[in-house]
Amino acid sequence: MKDEIKSQLDESIQVKEKMKGNVSDIEASVKIIVDAFRAGNKVLLCGNGGSAADCQHIAGEFVGRFKKERRALSAIALTTDTSILTALVNDYGGDVIFSRQVEALGRKGDVLIAISTSGSSPNIIRAIEAARSLGMKVVGLAGEKGEKMKKLCDICIMIPSQDTPRIQEGMLAVEHIICGLVEKELFK
Repeated sequence: MKDEIKSQLDESIQVKEKMKGNVSDIEASVKIIVDAFRAGNKVLLCGNGGSAADCQHIAGEFVGRFKKERRALSAIALTTDTSILTALVNDYGGDVIFSRQVEALGRKGDVLIAISTSGSSPNIIRAIEAARSLGMKVVGLAGEKGEKMKKLCDICIMIPSQDTPRIQEGMLAVEHIICGLVEKELFK
């Protein structure tokens, strides 16, 4: 068991080493989000499964705080309202659970953070398309096969792995970096 633990830790470290190639995309994402908050806009977030949990985590860091006491930042995880989600699934199907919310809540100048380990989840792709049609900026997080998302996003940070747990670990690191840098830029 110890060898397996060490092997998994080594895999995680290797992915994060490769992620140093994403520095420019992470920096550009921070700039997009900071510019939106400075202009009085908001961030919407969408993702499925573990990515849905990440959305709630990020929204919590923006609305609450990451490391500094400061004013709240407007962020909404589109993954949390079970009445809306279940009504949309029941009435329209799962592919529109986020796009309809983007249509209802998004405005030009807002940012959508779209998270998908595969980079090809139909409901995430539709949310991105809805955001683009409204003039929103889109920051994506995906695994290395997320080319479909990359083509639709302003910035798509692609985690260099095909293994879901390693992708999710990489995404969490990026999400924390973004939260910390956004807070630092806005509240110097």
